[in-house]
Amino acid sequence: MAQILDGAVVRDNIFGDLRPRIQKLARPPGLAVVLVGDNPASEIYVRNKIKACASLGIYSEKITPPSTVSTAELLAIIQDLNSKPAIDGILVQMPLPAQVDSRRVLEAVSAEKDADGFHPLNVGHLVAGRPAPRSCTPAGIIELLKFYNIKMDGRRAVVIGRSDIVGKPMALMLLKENATVTICHSGTANLVEECRRADILVAAMGKPAFLTSDYIAPGATVIDVGTSRIIDRDEAVRLGKTQEFDKKGWALVGDVNPIDVAGRATAYTPVPGGVGPLTIAMLMANTVALAEQHTVGSSFPKPSTSPRNEP
Repeated sequence: MAQILDGAVVRDNIFGDLRPRIQKLARPPGLAVVLVGDNPASEIYVRNKIKACASLGIYSEKITPPSTVSTAELLAIIQDLNSKPAIDGILVQMPLPAQVDSRRVLEAVSAEKDADGFHPLNVGHLVAGRPAPRSCTPAGIIELLKFYNIKMDGRRAVVIGRSDIVGKPMALMLLKENATVTICHSGTANLVEECRRADILVAAMGKPAFLTSDYIAPGATVIDVGTSRIIDRDEAVRLGKTQEFDKKGWALVGDVNPIDVAGRATAYTPVPGGVGPLTIAMLMANTVALAEQHTVGSSFPKPSTSPRNEP
């Protein structure tokens, strides 16, 4: 039977590591979250991030400009947060409205307060192998693999998706762990064959249940980053999500067919409950590390290189 890689267990382990570090600080770490408009999914994500801050003793601010906000107005908000000593990390919840220049806004966040790891300077540090805030979702996936003692060194890893937020930094982080990495995308020829070469398959394409057993090598570890909402009951039944659908009127599914992955992989992340908790955990970790830099002048910690959970 395939091993389920429970992200909540890893999150709690990371939170346990963060608590004593927070207690040593002269003041609580501070995280500001900018949530534009009233996107229901974004509101849920932000609520969970604020809840995590409260559970750890991290000070949080939520700034909620209207959906009509201009780029200039949003840049002014970011500059104000950049200047606040109590704020160590800034997160701009994506997506932003169409009239806003998202790139300008993200790049306006000071690299020294970049809790999401999106600033070009911090991306450059990742490429160069220097300690800096790292993109939260792929950083959480690396922590997950280490926690469950899943070997990356010398393994073949395939990342499906080339986004700046997940796909590209994921490939770089796996490469740093000495995996041999292939990035696949919409222009990849023979996607099935490429995926079936993977010892570690990371799906971050945003297509619900797209990857079937044909794409998964027997015994592979599968990391499912996707999250899509199913509103058709027949589809939910087909994907083994009947109970969840009947309870909520909808069900969540990732990029990988949940029935197929359970029958073919050695280990996999469920949706929900796999990668999701780790994204928030690494946001908290980045915020605490930034607070340590700002309050005691410490260097940004290097990523762990040994398993967090000894066999």
